[in-house]
Amino acid sequence: MSKPTTLKARLPRGFADRGPADLAATNRMLEAIRGTYELYGFEGVETPFVEFTESLGKFLPDLDRPNEGVFSFQNDDEQWLSLRYDLTAPLARYVAENFDALPKPYRSYRAGWVFRNEKPGPGRFRQFMQFDADTVGAATVAADAEICMMAADTLEAVGIRRGDYVIKVNNRKVLDGIMLAAGLSGDENAGRRLTVLRAIDKLDRLGIDGVRQLLGEGRRDESGDYTKGAGLAPEQIELLASYVGAAQGEADMLVKAAVTTDVPDQPDDYETIRWEDGTQIYRRIDNLAVIQAIRSLCEPNDTLLEGLDELMAIATLVHESGYGAARIRIDPSVVRGLEYYTGPVYEAELTFTVAGEDGQPMRFGSVGGGGRYDGLVGRFRSEPVPATGFSIGVSRLLAALQAIKSPIVTGAASHGPVVVLVMEKDRIPEHQRLVGLLRAAGIRAEMYLGASGLKAQMKYADRRGSPVAIIQGSDERARGEVQIKDLIEGAKAAQSIASNAEWKAARPAQFSVPVEEMVERVIEVLGRHGG
Repeated sequence: MSKPTTLKARLPRGFADRGPADLAATNRMLEAIRGTYELYGFEGVETPFVEFTESLGKFLPDLDRPNEGVFSFQNDDEQWLSLRYDLTAPLARYVAENFDALPKPYRSYRAGWVFRNEKPGPGRFRQFMQFDADTVGAATVAADAEICMMAADTLEAVGIRRGDYVIKVNNRKVLDGIMLAAGLSGDENAGRRLTVLRAIDKLDRLGIDGVRQLLGEGRRDESGDYTKGAGLAPEQIELLASYVGAAQGEADMLVKAAVTTDVPDQPDDYETIRWEDGTQIYRRIDNLAVIQAIRSLCEPNDTLLEGLDELMAIATLVHESGYGAARIRIDPSVVRGLEYYTGPVYEAELTFTVAGEDGQPMRFGSVGGGGRYDGLVGRFRSEPVPATGFSIGVSRLLAALQAIKSPIVTGAASHGPVVVLVMEKDRIPEHQRLVGLLRAAGIRAEMYLGASGLKAQMKYADRRGSPVAIIQGSDERARGEVQIKDLIEGAKAAQSIASNAEWKAARPAQFSVPVEEMVERVIEVLGRHGG
């Protein structure tokens, strides 16, 4: 006889299960983010997971292969549908479809899962959550400045200390203007421009010398792997390296100050760059000086000047609103990968270090980003529609908060429900009545539904994280009472009780009360444990 076939329980690559502790921490973080977004006047909207593939537009690497990069399928009309790649393209479709009914500018936020059919790796999943906020219909860069300020406030709201993050701002027009000045404009240079942008994007990891190598012939890393460079001429490399290094031009303006406490009281226009002989060395960040340094690099063209003027406007707006340059910084190295950005671009970067799995210090780096995408909504309409937005990578930010033990994710543990044990199988209605009394008072409660005895039921309550167990046998029922067992205090007491006889004599954290007092006394116990 053939053996019955049993399915193998397995999770697809690139996907992850999430337990109750992770869900609770995520929900607390999402509520903090939502509260900040709403403080700025944004309102929620939800779009479906599935969109017409053509609506995703430039999100697809190749429209002839609609299942590359996204998860796609055909409906009964043979039209291609796809799981959303991010939350921005669905918003563009939603705004275009409801354009006349929406107030303009339209300010909205969305939180949800997105899906990418890409090779998974460490920390890289095929399903992950984003939390976006966008302003559609505002052409002024005041909308971009506001989103940068909101990004800073959001990081502080979830528990990132001031000084442990920076919002970096650049402008794609500035990048395009520098490319034009370097002789890299035109369709014939599209491939080289992409190589240059990838090199600039690696500044934080490789430093200016590594960027220079990638702008030239190429770079060989420590493992021996070789990355081909853009093959630029020396004068082109010098211009682009000077551009990328513009933000470091104030490096000589150091301020020495003896520090006896932690640093959060330092001015918002200064950042810590190193310690020296017990003294903390600060560097003053000057956004206007950075903009001026870029302006002086080459003969300016109209595209470059327009981008620099927009950066100047953002720098002025955030400064007048009380956000120092160490919080919101003009940084020429910010590239952002998506091609549809048309103006300001920004990234939220965490600057603190934590110990990695190998014990070595590591930084989480970027946990969010965005920018202006004035052409995306216009794909659905005959007129251009300006838009700008910001997206937080929820899982990455959560991991960072867990690493620093932020109270928002490590706050009071969520206890399991009160468990009413079943002492007599033929008395189920009486046990269920006790559960009903607890639930009517707003207390999470359940009756044990298994078939095991008392010892196994207690083990079940422990695995559920239950703070309290309710016991009513025939003796308690005859007296109109229940036994309340404080499982948390009982566990503490058990550590100090040596023998079984001593345990039975002490009956730790367990007491009898009349049924009519059960709810009140359970509330007292839960209150002691933060419930």
